Amino acid sequence: MLSLHENGKNIFRLILILFMVFLVKPGYAKKQQDNSAPEHGIGGGIIQTSAIAVNDDDNLPSADSLESAALELESLSKSRVLLMDSHIVQSGEMISVLAVNFGLNQDTIISVNKITNTRLIQPGRVLRIPNQDGILHNVSGGESLTSIAQRYNADMEEIKIVNELFSDRLRAGTDLFIPGARMDLTRLQEINGDLFIWPVSGVITSPYGYRRDPFNSSRRQFHTGIDIRGSTGTPVRAAMSGRVSQVGSDRVLGNYIIINHHSGYRTLYAHLSVIRTRTGASVASGERIGDVGSTGLSTGPHLHFTVYKDGVTVNPRALMR
Repeated sequence: MLSLHENGKNIFRLILILFMVFLVKPGYAKKQQDNSAPEHGIGGGIIQTSAIAVNDDDNLPSADSLESAALELESLSKSRVLLMDSHIVQSGEMISVLAVNFGLNQDTIISVNKITNTRLIQPGRVLRIPNQDGILHNVSGGESLTSIAQRYNADMEEIKIVNELFSDRLRAGTDLFIPGARMDLTRLQEINGDLFIWPVSGVITSPYGYRRDPFNSSRRQFHTGIDIRGSTGTPVRAAMSGRVSQVGSDRVLGNYIIINHHSGYRTLYAHLSVIRTRTGASVASGERIGDVGSTGLSTGPHLHFTVYKDGVTVNPRALMR
């Protein structure tokens, strides 16, 4: 089955052939061939004009010549050497809007500038804007140009042209631009902060990080999640699709639910008044799994929401839409 890339090439060739068949005047190409003469370009070099062969029978360009012309023009659309422009971020500008303005994918700008959180982009920051789509790959020890090309389903020769490589040897730690490559969707959602939905609508009453212990004001503690205020009975929804790994009741957490997600993520929902799911159940993003409550060690009705990445807590707010 042909890839989208190959289909695009075939469509381009067909359009070019039809265009030239209808617009090239009979005998024009042959006349140009007879009268062709070297022309001098701006740089002083000689530009040789090439003509399109014409069939004697119908005075139309031959299929071979049109195919040759199509291939010649196609070669001009091949990967170019990577060039960078710069852009100073203005107040209110977002990466998504900049990507549209520059005709690039969001992940291209994000990757090239090594942005880890698009919400933290400040006015005045200078961004590098490449002349083509692609992402950066940091070469690890033992990787080869072949293995990298295979990983991204990219053309090895295009990678060499874009990065101006004159051999297949790579040095570990080098940033390599992979033309046409895209970021992993999960990673892109992480950076854009839209990986999880809000499990319940409400105000954050206690953020992630160090805080004063609400039960002992003389002591500081690390809050491993965020507390979202809500009335008892308010629906609590799965922040992302996954499988329920555990439900139970705890002296501190009260009634709680833990859900395992893809890419090493796990979420915890605590202080629930009611649990509406079971261990082993598959849940969809936005599916009701419980109700807000004040069970366990709690100062009032709210949801305690924790996100783990590979077993380590992370700030949920940075990942929520």
